Parts: sequence; structure tokens; C-alpha cells
Amino acid sequence: GKVVESGGGLVQPGGSLRLSCAASGLPFYLYAMKWYRQAPGKERELVAHISNTGGFTNYADSVKGRFTISRDNAKNTVYLQMNSLKPEDTAVYYCYALYTREFWGQGTQVTVSS
Repeated sequence: GKVVESGGGLVQPGGSLRLSCAASGLPFYLYAMKWYRQAPGKERELVAHISNTGGFTNYADSVKGRFTISRDNAKNTVYLQMNSLKPEDTAVYYCYALYTREFWGQGTQVTVSS
């Protein structure tokens, strides 16, 4: 199995981006999904979590009210809608799947800069 992120890029402060993470080769509907990020010189941090059914979500304090995690189990895809982006949101964003096994994506770069 694998997970592959897409949707990163360069955006101005205050702008929006939507990241996608497509899973394949695993029973996606059983997997909890998370988004992590890692900024240069910093440790990887958990940004958002969604349960396998989508019924439970949780966010880092730094993104609450600005980011929304969602999933479409019919499309084997999890999303991260990022609004009101700030320069401190600049990082590589990683998708992570967890059930009986764990899978990391390769990451997608998000740069928030004017």
C-alpha cells in the first residue's frame, strides 16, 4: 500500500490551498488518517487527525479554525483545506495512514510568502 500527497505550492499570506492524499493498496476505510508538517529546522508536528469513518477530527491549536480535514472513503482520499494561511504554515506536509500498519507519504511543499 501507499499514500501520495498533492496540492502543495506557493501561496500569499491569507490565501488558501487544498491538499489531497490518495491511498492505494490498503483498506482505506479502516485507516485513521493524519496530516503532519515539518518546517526547516523543526521537528515534525501533527496538524490534523480524522478517524476512519470521518466522525472524529482533531487539530493542532495553531491551525484550529483555519484548517479542515475531511475524507472521502469512496475515493480513498483524505483532504486538508487550509485557509487564512500564514508564513509560519510554510512546511512540507505529510500524509499518514494508521491501522494495523502505517504508511507515510513523500510529502508536498507548502510555501506561504508574499
